[in-house]
Amino acid sequence: MTTTRTVTGHDSAGASIIVSQGPLPGCEEYRHSPGFSAALVWQTAPQAQIADQPSDPTCTATSVLPAPGGTSALLVSFPPDSLAGGSDFDPIAAGAELCQRLPGLAERFEAEAPGFHRTDSIDYGVVLEGEITLELDGGRTSLLRQGDIVVQMGTRHAWRNRGNTPARLLFVLVGAHRVPLPT
Repeated sequence: MTTTRTVTGHDSAGASIIVSQGPLPGCEEYRHSPGFSAALVWQTAPQAQIADQPSDPTCTATSVLPAPGGTSALLVSFPPDSLAGGSDFDPIAAGAELCQRLPGLAERFEAEAPGFHRTDSIDYGVVLEGEITLELDGGRTSLLRQGDIVVQMGTRHAWRNRGNTPARLLFVLVGAHRVPLPT
């Protein structure tokens, strides 16, 4: 499915205009993880400012994770788990591709617990298509269906698509400072 990204701004008179419109870059399926895709839709720095002619921050992003006070929007498609890890699956190549396409996030995935990761962000996730299971510590899970919303408060988690169709989610990450847990 092709996703169109439309970016608006203002002309010299202050009237609203379309600055750019076209296919969302990065939506292509990953070569080493069939059916998976993740695209950085847009990103803002802390204390973002509205520019008349915004430049595309995704072209220069060094991390898909936002700095504290910044934001990132990601569009992610998760294939059914049954498609993952076939006989020709190369975990090293898949990991390298993930690091290249999702810098900053890929390094947070745990080698000893596939799929699990934690970010210093508050994330809003919306299930656009399909259904997906959110897995937390201790085997706790929550099944999310189309239209459902999850608010992730910097928790360790993994996504599992136990169904037969792809799940597509939109995430908005807000960079945050982690408060140490009481001891």
